[in-house]
Amino acid sequence: MQLPETDVEGYLVDPNLWNEDIAREFAQQENIQLNEDHWDAISFMRQYYAEHQIAPDVRHVTKHLAERLGPDSRNKIFELFPYGYVKQACRIAGMKRPRGWSTG
Repeated sequence: MQLPETDVEGYLVDPNLWNEDIAREFAQQENIQLNEDHWDAISFMRQYYAEHQIAPDVRHVTKHLAERLGPDSRNKIFELFPYGYVKQACRIAGMKRPRGWSTG
């Protein structure tokens, strides 16, 4: 698969070129098997990005997942993306690397 241009850390340079095949490729690189909950988080992130032109803060994604999965799911995002929201979730969802954010 020919991937669009990425920066030195592997994030898409242009998030508008993202598609589900790219998400699957990035997930495979991170040894993540995408399931319904992953896709729910990714879809929310993509929708948020389309509306605000910025990656959502992890608390927005956590709140979204809790609305669907219940209040006991507040750490779900870190179960889905164990090496960090920025490192894995943002990259797989096709976001630019959020500057100034930790890798958590």
